Amino acid sequence: MRLDLQRILPHDPNRYSGFRAIRWILAIYLIAVVGRSTIHLVASDGGANSIAGIDVSVAGGDNIIAIFHQWGATQLLLALFLVLLFFRYPGLTPLILLSLSMDPVVRAIAGQFKAVTAAGTPPGESLNWIAFYFILALFIASLVEKKSKKD
Repeated sequence: MRLDLQRILPHDPNRYSGFRAIRWILAIYLIAVVGRSTIHLVASDGGANSIAGIDVSVAGGDNIIAIFHQWGATQLLLALFLVLLFFRYPGLTPLILLSLSMDPVVRAIAGQFKAVTAAGTPPGESLNWIAFYFILALFIASLVEKKSKKD
């Protein structure tokens, strides 16, 4: 098995020569990311209480909700940008996966600055490292040089 790091920024971003299944799995994952972002943007509480279990009935609760809505808007813009790259430049599939794999890492680092107090474990926190390892595995697989049918 040979990993080709040049696939991260390929010479021809219009062509993806890796395994087709990786693109299908990535497409499904991107749909989930767009869905998650949309929920944070449009849910009445931004998902702060209904999903994350954060008490928004406290002083400043409206600010917490506003931040969740803004977070959803930012997430949605980034997700749609990745979807655009996914369809327009298939060769950037490894770069998209690398970007997505960094999201759980950066969120974990941010969580070390100030932990979130919630009624339970928010889904984003409980799924953080599962998502990281899953996307990292896809990223590594996207770098594998596919053997030609002649080999």
